[in-house]
Amino acid sequence: MIKYALKCANGHEFDSWFPSAASFDEQVARGQVVCPVCGVAEVGKAIMAPAVSHGDKIESPLAQGDEAKRRAELRALRHYVMGVTEDVGTRFPDEARKIAEGSSEERPIRGEATREEARALLDEGIQILPLPFASEDMN
Repeated sequence: MIKYALKCANGHEFDSWFPSAASFDEQVARGQVVCPVCGVAEVGKAIMAPAVSHGDKIESPLAQGDEAKRRAELRALRHYVMGVTEDVGTRFPDEARKIAEGSSEERPIRGEATREEARALLDEGIQILPLPFASEDMN
């Protein structure tokens, strides 16, 4: 996976992940990469600083004393996502494809996909977002 800093024609900056550089190029060419702020499909890579390791140990944000805050934020995110999406379960890959091709109603969905199914959806240019819901956060 590659994370790119992106900028739309209207100057909005945002980040996005892609399975490969070729996948990014293909999705941009098909107009599938859009600005989350204004919806413009004229998007390009922005200048970004490279991630350079200095050999120093980087302390995890969770180890900095606000683990409880992070867990609360994750629970709040989960609660929000559950409230605004339809759970399609293991039908997620098929339903995401149907929505992308226009044969099913466009709506926010959530569900389950294997790593291979998720990678295939991304390679097809279907935008999905894996969510970090650990089992302990489901309570």
